[in-house]
Amino acid sequence: MKKGTLFVLGMGPGDPELITLKAVRILGAAPVVAAFAKRGEKGYARSLAAPHLRQDAELLHFDYPITTELPRESPAYRQTLAAFYDEAAAQLAARLEAGADVALLAEGDPFLYGSAIPLFARLSAAFATEVVPGVSGLGGAWARARLPIAQGAEVLSIIPATLDAEQLACRLRSADAAVIIKLGRHLGKVRAVLEAAGRWQNAVYVERATMAGERILPAAELTTEEAPYFSLLLVPSGKRR
Repeated sequence: MKKGTLFVLGMGPGDPELITLKAVRILGAAPVVAAFAKRGEKGYARSLAAPHLRQDAELLHFDYPITTELPRESPAYRQTLAAFYDEAAAQLAARLEAGADVALLAEGDPFLYGSAIPLFARLSAAFATEVVPGVSGLGGAWARARLPIAQGAEVLSIIPATLDAEQLACRLRSADAAVIIKLGRHLGKVRAVLEAAGRWQNAVYVERATMAGERILPAAELTTEEAPYFSLLLVPSGKRR
């Protein structure tokens, strides 16, 4: 029996019209559709895919066992997630072995900090795999903020806020423009680093870009020390007027 193909689909930043035509075509044909979500939630990628699915599609829902309950650098965190991804990969492998194509959904672009990367790593050697790029959440943010993020020979850095303050400052010094992601409870730390570098006043905060409830404002107007999941900071180059 011919094995199925794993399609890893980028679902874009949140606007339903920013899903690619290719992703829509694959969603309409896939007999199995899989998506990740926080425990107890449907997941945004699955909501975006819903209008395009065939009526008899099997839906696999993978709930993350942990989010912020354990430190990311702890062995327990890594072990828990490794077991979770192993089980999810086993479920997809069973469908693929039986000859069914599987569409694995990923918010934004699959290979840019994508949730689908661990399953791709576990399955791509054994099964035919196609990755369909998507509009990234970063791209959605700077487009909606009307803020050209890089031009000419400028260096753009994507910096996770989970780094410690010294690492953040080091990465920021080597970048002309930056996008700081994974803000969450690290927003206060990021603010202190940007203020010390003299770049806080020019930074732009974007929350839920292209989605309902979108919020865009100068970082200097923020009054909180924490940020929700779909949020980031745009730090334009200091070289521009």
